[in-house]
Amino acid sequence: MKRILLSGGGTGGHIYPALAIARAVRKRFPDVEIAYIGTENGLESRIVPKEGNIRFYTVEIQGFKRSVSWENVRTIRKFLQAVRKSKQYLREFKPNVVVGTGGYVSGPAVYAAHQMGIPTLIHEQNVVLGLTTKFLSRFVDVIAISLEESQKYLSRANRIVFTGNPRATEVVQANAVLGRKSLGIKDSHKPIILFCGGSRGARVINEAVLQMIPEMKKMPEVHFVYVTGEVHYEKIRSQIQADEIPNLEVKPFIYNMPDVLSATYLLVGRAGASTLAELTALGLPSILIPSPYVTNNHQEANARWLEEQGASKMLLESECNAENLWREVKRLIENKEEHHAMSEAASRLGRPHAAEVLVDELEKIAFIQV
Repeated sequence: MKRILLSGGGTGGHIYPALAIARAVRKRFPDVEIAYIGTENGLESRIVPKEGNIRFYTVEIQGFKRSVSWENVRTIRKFLQAVRKSKQYLREFKPNVVVGTGGYVSGPAVYAAHQMGIPTLIHEQNVVLGLTTKFLSRFVDVIAISLEESQKYLSRANRIVFTGNPRATEVVQANAVLGRKSLGIKDSHKPIILFCGGSRGARVINEAVLQMIPEMKKMPEVHFVYVTGEVHYEKIRSQIQADEIPNLEVKPFIYNMPDVLSATYLLVGRAGASTLAELTALGLPSILIPSPYVTNNHQEANARWLEEQGASKMLLESECNAENLWREVKRLIENKEEHHAMSEAASRLGRPHAAEVLVDELEKIAFIQV
């Protein structure tokens, strides 16, 4: 019997790749048993159980402070306790391989597996390595990277494999027709411009979009979709009530984002790892406004790399106002050649079979003799 244990948490950017790997493994090996180590109160504790048929274990762990702090002493103690707890779970579940997809919760699980001689793989989604990836890279059997640029940050890894982000595999299976239908757009040729600052929204994007509404009115041939984030929705909806226009749709959240993205002409949004995987898998041009509030400023590194490849335009938050953003949006609506070139560049970077490639690696290091 094949068994795989996954660990990753904190944000959806770590959790969804793990679940994509789980689905790909299950597709190739229907009888596989899957377990997951997360935290009791983390986002993974709500998302993973909904997947069904995954045994969910929990440890107590917290991230390191980047400044010198006595709190880091407590973090080290919790890490060691979580390693011991993870070893108990590993002895109980007996996995053939342990996979970490980032977030500090994956550290003790993967490190415990290494100490017990269980094959290990970690997957890094961003250009700049997270602290957990940096720590684990010297111990694991394989480190899989989503973006080639990450390789320059790795020096002590046993084996580096450029797989792409497994989220891409699921996005390329999305249905553009369903995406348009969910937005109530009947015209299959009408371009869709999607503004989205993430599940909680982004203040700077929201403010710019609000000021751009008069310009949107002048383009009835384009359908604008504005995702505010659930926190901001009621306030923003009331602000634009009087200016409501037929080609503007305001939503708090989009649950079928892959379908909508597959129907989208241009995305304006943040530069998280999952977003990059989706953009490159679909060959979708973008204007990226990286969040400056994330660890290692990794979103700026993501966005800058995509821009250097010709697949995106980056605007820093300090540059993101209505005038600058509308200029870029309008240019890409009107300049079909530039839009096509960006689409081609994004497609060249895509790894639509990332999940299958990761399963190939797991088969090599753990499943080949099982």
